[in-house]
Amino acid sequence: MQPQPARPDRPIFIIGCPRSGTTMLQLMMHSHANIAIPPETRFMMAAYHRRLSFGDLRDPGQRRKLADWVVSRRQTRFYELGLDGEEVTRQIVDGPGTLGSALGIVLRAYAGRFGKPRWGDKRPSYFQNIEVLLRLFPDAQFVHLIRDGRDCVASLKEMPWYKGNVYSAMSGWAEAIDFARHGAHRMPQGSYYELQYEHLIEDPATELAGVCEFVGEDFDPAMCRPHLMADVAVPERKTWHSRTHGEVTTSRSGSWRHRLEPWEISLCETVLADRLTAYGYELSGAEKASMGRLAAYERVAARRKLSRMKKKTFDRFVRMREPNPIGAQLTTGQLALAGLPRQRTGSPELAAK
Repeated sequence: MQPQPARPDRPIFIIGCPRSGTTMLQLMMHSHANIAIPPETRFMMAAYHRRLSFGDLRDPGQRRKLADWVVSRRQTRFYELGLDGEEVTRQIVDGPGTLGSALGIVLRAYAGRFGKPRWGDKRPSYFQNIEVLLRLFPDAQFVHLIRDGRDCVASLKEMPWYKGNVYSAMSGWAEAIDFARHGAHRMPQGSYYELQYEHLIEDPATELAGVCEFVGEDFDPAMCRPHLMADVAVPERKTWHSRTHGEVTTSRSGSWRHRLEPWEISLCETVLADRLTAYGYELSGAEKASMGRLAAYERVAARRKLSRMKKKTFDRFVRMREPNPIGAQLTTGQLALAGLPRQRTGSPELAAK
């Protein structure tokens, strides 16, 4: 009798420029019978950046220190996951001694709350941290949702939490597209998939079937009704996601035409033209932006690039001081990459309240 192939268990991360529709895609993925994607957390990158303070995680006492930090601090948004903090702490303390394992256990516990085997995470800005996420979860799969940059900029302008300006919004979208066009090909084979928001809302079933094929799951028709999961997987305080409580609609696609000022449209189409057309977004024919506007954009883009370079340089220095490996050891692929035998345990214990 031929052995049955292991079912897919790679973690799934949803990425994209903010206001690209990643929350809608999160709900679509969460609607799948085998997949759970939580609301945005705030512990993944924060824990990575302060990893030296947790010491050698091969020590159970240090793992408890990390677990307490994740579970107890309101800034981590753990409280929005609906999990038993003491149980998650126990699982982290009893789990493998790596940072990725500890963080993955939290996501796995969230999936366990819904009785699902696949777990992952969603945060738009993760596209800036792909290298780090692959260090933490070397078998991760990334689904990148791309939307017309003019709609993203128009939407960001209206967000109560957005502290940037039009120039930084445009620069952020450009960075996401540049990653897709020039950075994604350097990722491990089978780890990256992209789709466009406009195609997704026009034909959810076809687009989601493609995503499911990528992650190795059968398509689940429930994914086309993400609004049924909104009350469960979107925190009530996030009023800017109110449209996720309704059925999928194309009504907001192209709304930049009346949400952006004429000069903003001109600037978008001047600095983002090649990126927009590369993804099939038609330009309006707006006149070229003024030199003053272009200079302002370039200054913001240059500052953002310098900031990224500084963070990357500092991270390389910190890596030399890491007391132990950080890659997760939870999934079949992660164990194989770590040279460890496949675990023969059953489903993880549920950690719901």
